[in-house]
Amino acid sequence: MVKKPAKTNAIREVEAAGVPFAYRTFETEGAPSGVEVADMLGEDPDRVFKTLVTTGKSGEHYVFMIPVAEELNLKKAAQAVGEKAVTMLPLRDLLPLTGYVHGGCSPVGMKQGFRTVIDETAQLFDAILYSGGRIGCQLETAPDDLARLIGAAYADLTA
Repeated sequence: MVKKPAKTNAIREVEAAGVPFAYRTFETEGAPSGVEVADMLGEDPDRVFKTLVTTGKSGEHYVFMIPVAEELNLKKAAQAVGEKAVTMLPLRDLLPLTGYVHGGCSPVGMKQGFRTVIDETAQLFDAILYSGGRIGCQLETAPDDLARLIGAAYADLTA
């Protein structure tokens, strides 16, 4: 039986928007890697996406979603948002900026909306999984539903 997770901002926003979704929960200590999450859920790591927050040379923040086993290509990411360069947000800044902790950062329900780009491989799947806003909770939605909800674009983002 799937345990119903405590409602997070991400779950509330997905429900309020009427986006069809499922949630998947798992028990863990600490923040497992994305590949470990995919393994715990018995999922293809290409279908499970991690949420990465960056800072552009302009000082603007951007969110990128890529498959958990992949690495973000910073040059491709910068190009996707029209920046000269982007760098990963320091971990200590994640919670104050987004309202989420490392390992539980969802692209939905952040303290403020940031321009978001999803790796184009998401379009290969009927549904993708991503953090539901806390460690141990993943949401599963159609990638186009997610993109519409958060105003995301698609681009080639991986190394």
